[in-house]
Amino acid sequence: MKISIFKIIFLNLLLLSSLYSSTFEEDIKALDTKSFNEKESIVSNLATNYSEDDRLVLLLTKMLDGDLYIKNDDKDVLVLVKKEANSLFTKSLISGKDLESLEESSLEKVKTNNKLRSVIKSLLAQIDLFSLNIDKRLSSAKNILQNVSKDEEEIINKALSKEKNSDVKEILFEAKYIIEAKYYTGETQLNAVKNLGSFISSNSLATLKEISQSNESSEELKKVANSSLADVENIRTFYSFLETAFFGLSQGSVLLLAAIGLAITFGVMKVINMAHGELIMIGAYTTYTIQQLMPNLIEYSIIIAIPVAFIVSALVGILIERLVIRHLYGRPLETLLATFGISLILQQVVRTIFSPLNQEVKTPSWMSGALEINSALSLTYNRLYIVIFALVVFLAVLFVMKKTSLGLKVRAVSQNRPIARAMGIKSSYIDAITFGIGSGIAGVAGVALSQLTNVGPNLGQAYIVDSFMVVVFGGVGNLWGTLIAAFSLGEINKFIEPFAGAVLAKVIILVFIILFIQKKPRGLFPQKGRDVEE
Repeated sequence: MKISIFKIIFLNLLLLSSLYSSTFEEDIKALDTKSFNEKESIVSNLATNYSEDDRLVLLLTKMLDGDLYIKNDDKDVLVLVKKEANSLFTKSLISGKDLESLEESSLEKVKTNNKLRSVIKSLLAQIDLFSLNIDKRLSSAKNILQNVSKDEEEIINKALSKEKNSDVKEILFEAKYIIEAKYYTGETQLNAVKNLGSFISSNSLATLKEISQSNESSEELKKVANSSLADVENIRTFYSFLETAFFGLSQGSVLLLAAIGLAITFGVMKVINMAHGELIMIGAYTTYTIQQLMPNLIEYSIIIAIPVAFIVSALVGILIERLVIRHLYGRPLETLLATFGISLILQQVVRTIFSPLNQEVKTPSWMSGALEINSALSLTYNRLYIVIFALVVFLAVLFVMKKTSLGLKVRAVSQNRPIARAMGIKSSYIDAITFGIGSGIAGVAGVALSQLTNVGPNLGQAYIVDSFMVVVFGGVGNLWGTLIAAFSLGEINKFIEPFAGAVLAKVIILVFIILFIQKKPRGLFPQKGRDVEE
């Protein structure tokens, strides 16, 4: 008896499943019509009856993209997978099977117009709005807010009654208040306008501006709208300040990476290395080369490139020091001219090997996108990672210089070269290693810059002057001075740019540093030692 009952239940379930599938099949076949009004009615019914069916989302998405077809002979509903010449590779939306290449003439595209596309977008948003997935609901709420209309009021209220997530509810409430502010009158409109003062999105801002400037708005409504508008603008100004500060921090981290190697070589060896920018460029091209050699490991390419770029740039730096610079110690003018010539040679070598055109370095997915704090403030991941990376590099260099035997010898040579030699330190060896470390850090800076700007032969030229300004401002050879100077100049530059422009901002900073040096010739944190005045 029990077995019979189970059989009956099982057969009923199969029957229901069969009926459901065939009903869905018949409904979507009805899309084979020329009437856009009929299509609108069909997709609305599909959304009502099959909201939990994954095929519905695929159908609506493909229809929206113009990739939905109906086969002429058996009226099978197909979605486009890929297109080659006049052949289409499709997948049956009903059976789920991949079909072989079909001639385009054997298929009829399900066409849409602007009104139908608008309906489909709204339906997709509604389907996701009641999804069990929070990310889908959040994305759907944002889409509704971007194109909010009176027609969506009912679905917004329904979603608000069920929604538990605070982020989704906040967006839906904003959409609700925008509708009430635009389409209602009296106390409801006044309360909605007042409530919009606590939201900072551009949608609320635009709505409040529209109401405050409308001739149809009453004086009381305009007064409330202006008050809310002032609240929104004050909050947005604050977040704009934070965003500018973050951009300044980001630029400061780039300056720190570019200048920290120069601070070591210039501080220890007193060498004005005009090829420092080209060592940064070599690091960037090393990153590009690694991505070309390992196209399937883009996600790890930046991590792999960091040590490789350090080694390559360090070896080039040591080669420059051994072949050229060591013969010119004590002759700063000749050293400057020689390193300038080396910079031109390195640029030409890169042009010969990689071409004079800029090369694209791909950004890994984990560095793409942005951390969205709210609608007025978002922090891009690539800049956020570079800020952290710059601080890690700084701490690593600081550890080497302060806590290791090599660092002790470097500081000894920097502070008093004759006494260091008398103590048995090989200053020529320290010079080569120091120049190599400084050059290697420049290469690491190139890895970071490859994620922010185009990689080309002139990449380093944009940072050589800024690097020298950071080193001079912070104090020659002082790492803490370099850190403070880099972030200070980065912040100052970003806060001046909106008012003066990028070029004039650099001029103002240069004038400031020149005046500062007149007062403190050795920078913020001057180096200490017996022969430092030399």
